[in-house]
Amino acid sequence: MTEARRRDDAPQPPGEPDRAGVLDLLGLLAYAELVAFFRLSEDAALAPSLVDKAALGGMAVAEFGHFRLLWEHIAGLGAQPDQVMLPFTAALDAFHARTAPSDWLEGLVKAYVGDGIAADFYRAVAELVDPQTRDLVLQVLADTGHAEFVIARVRAAIAADPQVAGRLALWARRLVGEALAQAYRVVADRRPLASLLSTGQTSSAAASSAADGPPADSDLGDIGRMLAKITDAHTQRMIALGLAR
Repeated sequence: MTEARRRDDAPQPPGEPDRAGVLDLLGLLAYAELVAFFRLSEDAALAPSLVDKAALGGMAVAEFGHFRLLWEHIAGLGAQPDQVMLPFTAALDAFHARTAPSDWLEGLVKAYVGDGIAADFYRAVAELVDPQTRDLVLQVLADTGHAEFVIARVRAAIAADPQVAGRLALWARRLVGEALAQAYRVVADRRPLASLLSTGQTSSAAASSAADGPPADSDLGDIGRMLAKITDAHTQRMIALGLAR
């Protein structure tokens, strides 16, 4: 048995978030940041101007820096970062495969809407963990200028061709549904993460006994209510993009 595994099984001090749930959060966010780096790099290649290519390239570099911070933090906790990320790779890869944009504008909207919902989710979970982890999560989620970049380009495209708005609004609504459903599925498959979201802390006994089982119905109910609240911020994003009715 590895040292990391022994530490996971150690008794959890009362009042502290469960280690397994914290590692799940960090692993999920780390892989999301790595994927964000790849996606921004691809978007940069498709950008219509050198100015846009350079801007997106810089954002991709920033996302990779965030990924490195998470990798180092996970390693500092005595865990193997690649193994902590591994449980989430299939789910996130499947989400991005289902929501592959058909053009440059759809890619921008996906980055703003889909990543925005994910960021709201991570911030909500960060409120339930230790201060050091919370500060790291908030640092990683800090806007790199992507939001302003996307809003300016999408609004300019709508001004040039108002019919674009309808197509992008439909695309954004699809992204919201997919993102929320994906978040629910990811949490439903990970009992430590579900328990962390539900209560903010779990005992080591509860985590170890339920690590391989599905989350409790009460946990899933709490998660559903949290995700419902996240949709409120989506309305503001649609307004910012010029896609609100």
